[in-house]
Order: sequence, then C-alpha cells, then structure tokens
Amino acid sequence: MTPTIVPFAEGQKRLDWLTLVAALELGHQGPKAEINDLFLYRGTDTLLSRSAWIDGMGLLTKTATIFPGNSRSGQPIVGGGVMLFDDQDGQLSAMIDFHLITKWKTAGDSLMAALALAPVGVRKILIVGAGTVGKSLLEAFSVGFPDANFTIWNRSHAGAQAFAKATGAVVAVDLETAVRTADIILTCTMTTEPIIKGAWLRPGQHINMIGSYRPDMREADDEALQKSRLFVDSFDTTLSHIGELKIPLETGAISRDHVLADYYNLAAFQAGPDDITVFKNGGGAHLDLMTARYVLDRWHS
Repeated sequence: MTPTIVPFAEGQKRLDWLTLVAALELGHQGPKAEINDLFLYRGTDTLLSRSAWIDGMGLLTKTATIFPGNSRSGQPIVGGGVMLFDDQDGQLSAMIDFHLITKWKTAGDSLMAALALAPVGVRKILIVGAGTVGKSLLEAFSVGFPDANFTIWNRSHAGAQAFAKATGAVVAVDLETAVRTADIILTCTMTTEPIIKGAWLRPGQHINMIGSYRPDMREADDEALQKSRLFVDSFDTTLSHIGELKIPLETGAISRDHVLADYYNLAAFQAGPDDITVFKNGGGAHLDLMTARYVLDRWHS
C-alpha cells in the first residue's frame, strides 16, 4: 500500500478547530495511549522524538528539531517529520506535513482546555509570544471565543507590532497591565525564567501555557500555580520532564495532588466563577496521533 502524503496547504483546507476538539475528546474516551519520548540536547538545540500507540487507532512517530539560533539567519526554528502507521499490520499509512500536525495539535490541545475552563463571556485574550504558535492560537481561539478581542505582548516590541499588523491584534506595552485585564492568558514563549506572576492574577482568569517543553523552562511562577486549579493534557508528558511542573514539584512549591486532572478525566475540568485555572499544554505523541488520524480521515472524506 502506498502511503498517503498530506501537504500543509491542501490538508489544512479540510480542517476546522471545533471538529478537531471533538476528535480529541473522542480519542480520550478510547484506550489509553502508550507513549514514549526521547530528548537529545546540544546547548539550546533540541531533538525531540515522540511516539504513541493507541489500540484501534494506530501508531505514530513525530520527530522535531528545535534550533532557536536559526532565527538569526532567517531559517525556521522548528522542523521535523510525522509518520502514521496502521494499527492492524504496522504498515506506513501516511506521511503528514510536520507543521500541519504541530499547528493543529498544539492550538487544538489548548483550545479544548479553554473551552472547559475559561470564564463565561470571554472578551479579552492576551497572547504572550509573537511567534508562529501565537498566530495559530489566535486563529483557533477566534473560533472558540468569537466575541473576544486579542492583545499581543512580546519581548521584542517590533515582533509584537509585526504580529499585530498581520493579525489585527492590539499591542500591549506593559505585560503586567495586560495580564491583569485579560480573561484568558496564552503563553507561547521559550523563557526559562517565569514571566507570568501570580501576584498579577485575579479571580476568574484562565492561564493556558504552551511554551515550555524542556526541564529548564518555565513561564509562570510558583505563586501562579499555588493560587490556581491546575490541569494538564497528560500526566505522563508534563510532570517529570517539563520544568513548568517538574521544578515546583521537586522544590515542594506544589504537591502532586495539586495537579487535578488530565484529559483522560475531562469531566474533572471544572471551575467556579472565582477560580483561577491554569492549564499546561505538554503536547505528547498521543495528541499528535489523534490529530493525524483526524487529518487523514478528513483528507479521505
């Protein structure tokens, strides 16, 4: 059998955010995924290879290269490849564009949590980080929260201005002020020092953190986690090797039972009107697999 090839532009035309969220919800109602991650490092460069097998759905391997220094030469920071294998015979079913899977998995993962946890009547969404992920988040959350206005903050003001010009978002000059006034805060940075302070947060806000993926990375400080109801997409991919949770768990700033639920218990994703909620998007190959299966099904429909 010749594998199906799904390129970015043609594949994307057949997708939409809310049906992806429905596919992710359905995927978590089936057998629990077996997953395995491999990380290799060279300074700030990372090779991340993630594999998953969901009985009845199939097998997937996704390998990503993250080279932050590429930005200095105008090259993409992130590259990689995705292979989807048949569940019955193990044959290669599809090779799907890496950036297509990454975009839709990452933003769809966070949108699913926000739809469950964000306050009623969201009007202001702040995106922290003006890169490619930030643009994907704006696209997804515009569908999930159609009445919301978007603000962008970035360490580089020029980057924020370019983002605003491309998307229509409003540039925030001061991060603290922007955080205090937002209903949803989306973070997609590569910082190793927390930039979201718990002292800035108010009741009813939803913080959705996407950026940190290494053991030395954090986007929110201890106080932000301590005063929140904390959720993750997967216990298996977030607790032990992503600094956002690994560090405060090891220092005792939070305890294991402070992390309330992952997507295999989506019914527990609940909050009162005055609760601060934090969701850590850790990704994981099982989410790539669910997304890839959704993409392939839409491709053949």
